Amino acid sequence: MPELPEVETTLQGILPHTLGQTIEQIVVRQFKLRWPIDTDINERFAGVRVNSISRRAKYLLLETEAGDLMIHLGMSGSLRIVTDKTATKHDHVDIVLSNGKTIRFNDPRRFGSVIVNQQKFTHPLLAKLGPEPLSEDFDGDYLHHVAKGRKAPIKSFIMNNHVVVGVGNIYAQESLFLSGIHPKREACKVSKKRMQVLAETIKQVLSRAIKAGGSSLKDFTGADGKPGYFQQTLNVYGRFGENCLQCESELKQATIGQRTTAYCSNCQR
Repeated sequence: MPELPEVETTLQGILPHTLGQTIEQIVVRQFKLRWPIDTDINERFAGVRVNSISRRAKYLLLETEAGDLMIHLGMSGSLRIVTDKTATKHDHVDIVLSNGKTIRFNDPRRFGSVIVNQQKFTHPLLAKLGPEPLSEDFDGDYLHHVAKGRKAPIKSFIMNNHVVVGVGNIYAQESLFLSGIHPKREACKVSKKRMQVLAETIKQVLSRAIKAGGSSLKDFTGADGKPGYFQQTLNVYGRFGENCLQCESELKQATIGQRTTAYCSNCQR
């Protein structure tokens, strides 16, 4: 599933081809995605200029005077910049631009979405989200304050989008390992000092993942069709039964919040 680094990689990939361009046409081949696409989406956006592109959590927003096109990649979606008008089976939406290029939305599982957003960040899907992890609003003081009285495992806590957005399964496991925090430890029992380490580590892990183009564990590729390479540096994710890279003890595995989690019982407390 594309997470924050993959979505940010996608944003950076489409930005230079899209910003300032006019949308000539939106071709929808499949209206039934996670939420149905508005049937008049082409009439609304044909002829309008893309004024800016931003990201909130895992949503991409193409901002125009007619409103925003809010795109979510779902579990298997991707956006690519193409010039070829020939579409494949899972190419559901084409946003045709005035420079001859097309933003193509491909989504085999159809859990992604293309939503017309007239409410900016007050849209119901965005309004109650937590802070961005790479922003100044996210730090150890914030995490420690929000964790008071929260008995959920720390891994589930940092994966909660109402606490902080974009810390998906891969990046939560990696951040907890590098912070030395056991993924099952109750959030309220993590000290302020350790929360400060965790917040800084989350920022570092996500920044490195973005620089590496995200993680391509299955089918994620960037806007240029190239895979991400962060998975080549993973310490614990997907390595259950292998030796810890720090202490060489065997990595253990647990199910936390219905997600498989690898960790080192020696390095993480």
